[in-house]
Amino acid sequence: MKRVAALLLLTACASPAVVPGAAVQEVSGRMPALEGATLAGGTLSSSDYAGRVVVVNFWATSCAPCRREQPVLSAAQSRAGEDGPFFIGVNHREGEDAARAYLDEFDVRYPSLGDPAGDIAFRFGVPFLPTTVVIDADGRLRYRIAGAIDEETLDDLLSRVTAGE
Repeated sequence: MKRVAALLLLTACASPAVVPGAAVQEVSGRMPALEGATLAGGTLSSSDYAGRVVVVNFWATSCAPCRREQPVLSAAQSRAGEDGPFFIGVNHREGEDAARAYLDEFDVRYPSLGDPAGDIAFRFGVPFLPTTVVIDADGRLRYRIAGAIDEETLDDLLSRVTAGE
């Protein structure tokens, strides 16, 4: 079973084709806690994002769609500013050196955690990479986006969650 999951993950991430429109799914439940040492050397605590809309993006350095969507996520985080949604990256099943090089390459300014065993991805129900999860300010899971997200979709989902839809 693990081999099949790994093969599906590798196939999804290795595909150079852009799938038109990421699959957006409404989800529910409480956000699993995200805390610990960040890849940049700091720490992340649930108090850092308490009461804010949260965007959690699961990525890997070898995932071509992840690389295509990273500028979209970084730009959205920059536009949001200090009072906007709180962005968190989660590097899936890779070493810290490769993950740090990716963060430097794309100038990622938000905290990213390592997930070498895939435990965090499992708790969030990540089907493959990239996957982005949008959580409302009350800590409820709202949307899971499987596939590379585009600016229009991300902005639309953030608007909906911010408006309480």
